[in-house]
Amino acid sequence: MTRHARAPRRRAATLPVTLALVVCLATATAGALAATDVLGTHAPTSPSAVGAPTEEAPAPETTTPTPTPTPTPEPFDLTLVAAGDVLPHQPVLRSASASGAGYDFSPLLDPMNPWVGGADLALCHLEVPIAPDGTAPSGYPVFGAPVELARDLQEAGWDGCSTASNHSLDRGRAGVVATLDALDAAGLGHVGTARTAQEADSPQVYELVRGDRTVRVAHLAATYGTNGLPIPADAPFSVRLIDTAQLVDAATRARAAGADVVVASVHCCVEYVSEPTDEQTRIATGLAASGVVDLLIGHHAHVPQPVELLAGGPHGEGMWVAHGLGNMLSNQDAACCSARTDSGLLLSATFTVPPDGPPTVSAVGWTALTVDRAGGHRVHPLPSTATGTALGSLDPQALAARHGRVAEVVGQAAPERLSPPTPTGDAPVVVARPVG
Repeated sequence: MTRHARAPRRRAATLPVTLALVVCLATATAGALAATDVLGTHAPTSPSAVGAPTEEAPAPETTTPTPTPTPTPEPFDLTLVAAGDVLPHQPVLRSASASGAGYDFSPLLDPMNPWVGGADLALCHLEVPIAPDGTAPSGYPVFGAPVELARDLQEAGWDGCSTASNHSLDRGRAGVVATLDALDAAGLGHVGTARTAQEADSPQVYELVRGDRTVRVAHLAATYGTNGLPIPADAPFSVRLIDTAQLVDAATRARAAGADVVVASVHCCVEYVSEPTDEQTRIATGLAASGVVDLLIGHHAHVPQPVELLAGGPHGEGMWVAHGLGNMLSNQDAACCSARTDSGLLLSATFTVPPDGPPTVSAVGWTALTVDRAGGHRVHPLPSTATGTALGSLDPQALAARHGRVAEVVGQAAPERLSPPTPTGDAPVVVARPVG
């Protein structure tokens, strides 16, 4: 069962309305017959009682009912999780087609399901477009994922994805349209690319309903470029490029439209480097200082990067930034690239929602992820507690080394999360972006 297939709530047992009326009528009729037997024609009348004065019954005492106290609203927490690049190279596609019946990414993603499905909101980063109808899926350097990937991400518990990346236009404008159509069909939210100008100007909003409170999370996304591929002249809105001032404006407008939380995903800047670049730092500090962004999630480096709290944020309590979440699903490792490309981060952010007032980011944590490339590209959560037992083709020594490389980079600002979160209610409502 996926996170989106929730058991229906039980209702308190009640009598059906028709049966209740029958019971009431029967009771009343029986009472009337009993009264006839006692006071009617079958009961002798005492002569002395005829004409005798009757004593007036005392008036019943009245009491003022004690009002039921109104429960004091309590704060509650919501958990958001986010992961790194979904980058299905050709060998990943072969693993997903191993059954011979189309593509199925579920076996590759299944180990993550408790961690993803346990969140109140789960956001992935789909770095590649979906191949348009009539074209074959492809890997590096010009990507085009099979349409089944969108379905399998949703079934794994993801609620939506950012889609702005340097590969967004690998299949041209047709690929942008095919990607967003596939995500819509799967029930997934999306932001960063668009089919129309109106869609490009709209954040992706998720509504989390908890009791009589609805928390609205707005998601924004942008990329540094498109690998030199031109943005269509007749569709300049196809992909959002990074402009800090524009991101601040979009976040400001999202809050004015009712967003309680704003999350930004930024795809930048240099691959295979664990230290944030000057450009990454400039973007992050600018968004933190704006006071309108709650959380910044970074992508593109394909290796884990630090998690830290920057000065600023919406309430002056700082803004958390994960500079780079590394890879989630890919074919990269030390054989082609940096050894750190075989792993990434699952970021978890806890938002505390007070009875009155806006939510705040009260905690951030991380959990290492790693891809078992030789074991069919299965993506394994890798908390430090899981490194003592083999996972697929990875022995304990390999797992410990991978976890150590992630922990070394992430830093000490945020603690490691060792167990999956637990959802606090129903899956979020994905508010469709207007296409126009």
